[in-house]
Amino acid sequence: MTLDTELTSTNSPRVKLARRLARRNQRSKERRFIADGPQAVREAVAHTPGAVVEIYVTPEASERHAELVDAARAARIPVLSATDQVLAEICETVTPQGVAALCGFVDTPFEELVAARPKLVAVLANVRDPGNAGTVLRTADAAGADAVVLTDASVDPYNPKAVRASVGSLFHLPVAIGVPVEKAVGALRAQGLRVVAADGAGDRDLDAELDQGTMTGPTAWVFGNEAWGLPEETRALADAVVRVPIHGRAESLNLATAAAVCLYASARAQRSSGGCRSAG
Repeated sequence: MTLDTELTSTNSPRVKLARRLARRNQRSKERRFIADGPQAVREAVAHTPGAVVEIYVTPEASERHAELVDAARAARIPVLSATDQVLAEICETVTPQGVAALCGFVDTPFEELVAARPKLVAVLANVRDPGNAGTVLRTADAAGADAVVLTDASVDPYNPKAVRASVGSLFHLPVAIGVPVEKAVGALRAQGLRVVAADGAGDRDLDAELDQGTMTGPTAWVFGNEAWGLPEETRALADAVVRVPIHGRAESLNLATAAAVCLYASARAQRSSGGCRSAG
């Protein structure tokens, strides 16, 4: 398969730009980031093709993912051939997957997100681990959430590890970034969502909340830092502080697992009879 251009030097301007994008301040300045892996690039092309500036692919990967190359060309996205060494530099990984893309930012203004009247939202407050942030974004997407909000104290969702962990979900649902937690909670509550903080020391039990039918309405879940959870001032902003019950002997759940349990519980409750989402 003949590609548009061949990248063979790690000192080319394109590769140097990609290396700079490993730093948050450079991503913010350029408003661009790297999406690594065929699934992430495939989703970018399929769902937000206007955000994809160009695609880098090794000759072997271009044959293995020929449908992706064809879809990119149909969307008039340049596809450049790259060596394994160049891909490793672009993606900053020891074992690149053979496909990467230079993309423009895809986040949604918070006010626009709220105006769309979401029914299920994940708010990441002071979440610092990019892998966790990307996994929660992927989980929110899988659970059918309408949006994800990352507060101003949280990790950048365009961090390479976060993008990789989201496995393309970054391109599927609205994501707002840099929102103060007080603003996020206030605006979502004003739009009719019940704000629920997830905390292992919560005074309410998720099973009891489900049994009592309190999870059927529009809900914004607030998830905290991986190591120390939610501070008291953030818990105080919520309408309820809910813990995921531990039925076995595990000490706790990690952030991504707890978020999956909470978001799926809400999704199931909202789709049940009388919930705010239809069964279809």
